[in-house]
Amino acid sequence: MNPADEPSLLSEYPGSEGLDDCNFEDIVERIADKWVVQAGVERLLLLPPDHTRLYSQAGRITAALWRLLSDRVAIDVMPALGTHHPMKPAQLRMMFGEDIPLERFIAHNWRDDLEPLGIIPGERLSELSGGRMTDPVEVAVNKRIVSGEYDLALSIGQVVPHEVIGFANHSKNVCIGCGGGGMLHQSHFLGAVCGIEDVLGVADNPVRRLMNQGFYEFVRPQADVRFVLTVVEDKPTGPQLAAMTAGAGTACFDWAAAISAEKNLNRVDRPLTRCVVWLDPREFTSTWLGNKSVYRTRKAMADGGELIVLAPAVDTFGEDKTIDKLIRRHGYCGTPGTLAALETDPEIAANLSAAAHLIHGSTEGRFNVTYCTGDGLSAEEVRSVGYNHRPFAEVMAAFGVNESTPDGWQDAPDGKPFYFIRNPALGLWTI
Repeated sequence: MNPADEPSLLSEYPGSEGLDDCNFEDIVERIADKWVVQAGVERLLLLPPDHTRLYSQAGRITAALWRLLSDRVAIDVMPALGTHHPMKPAQLRMMFGEDIPLERFIAHNWRDDLEPLGIIPGERLSELSGGRMTDPVEVAVNKRIVSGEYDLALSIGQVVPHEVIGFANHSKNVCIGCGGGGMLHQSHFLGAVCGIEDVLGVADNPVRRLMNQGFYEFVRPQADVRFVLTVVEDKPTGPQLAAMTAGAGTACFDWAAAISAEKNLNRVDRPLTRCVVWLDPREFTSTWLGNKSVYRTRKAMADGGELIVLAPAVDTFGEDKTIDKLIRRHGYCGTPGTLAALETDPEIAANLSAAAHLIHGSTEGRFNVTYCTGDGLSAEEVRSVGYNHRPFAEVMAAFGVNESTPDGWQDAPDGKPFYFIRNPALGLWTI
């Protein structure tokens, strides 16, 4: 059987009630027993996301697997950082708790820790992009995954609408989160040229097909990598685990994406002329991450509207020094400006994920973005990349919101309504 076609080990979705603690513990115990204990696994690698997916429940799952298995199995944890900064000890503790020794965590380096596995031909990329991209794509992942030193790797994470690949996770967590520049750059740019509005919240799209091909053609034959996936619903009382699934093939992802479309797609009753988005300082410290506020609201924003981003901890643009420099150099200039930059700047042409980010982070002139920062980025820096700026404290006072304000329409002290979103990473907003 093709590994992509393998049925799921389990899929649990109790409906509107969500999964309680007993459900959660039972699911994790079944995964540990079936895939690890009964299979005789002695060396286990866990691949959860980092703290930028704080509410994914992946930290909780990782900690539970450690408690269940660490006395009988050698376990390492390698957060799927992608291009993000390595996690600091305080962030590791916040995400994964106190039990896992810090020396068991491995920081993935997307530029240097790679094992090239194969090439997806340019003809395939041309087919997927409608002829707009023709270069081959190198598939490479962290060398530890395919070194043979682990009997099993579990990729853990949340399925949620995503700007680059339609719905996050599954093969993306491995080929991007634990991968290298070839797939990273080409997949991000493929999503950009296909159009973010046509990819967001669509499970089957050209980027997903590229990622699955890279994983099942090159990674899976060399390493036993399986998936533990969650769906998280942002309820008025806070994020709640709605569903979990586990499998080695695509069935678990397809199932979770269908649930996510139900739980994470938020339809508004009218276009958003004024939208205020809160960026949790524990998750969002760069516009590379914080621009989820732009991506996830763009389908709901009114022409000429204003998106106001409350960004108290944002202190940089890119998570990577090279990408940060390119964002500062070119700004969020939209598709025509970015494509022009690719013709004249070899450095951005060599970092297509940065080019894709500039396109994704632009509104193409349709609505305005105002970043409200604290001490991290100055007004001049924010304006230099194409956004408006207001001081964070001033705007918090003007709108009277905080991280506990519920999603939805609110009345501002100035008498004009606004729509509030307290965590853009947990959904997609549309008309």
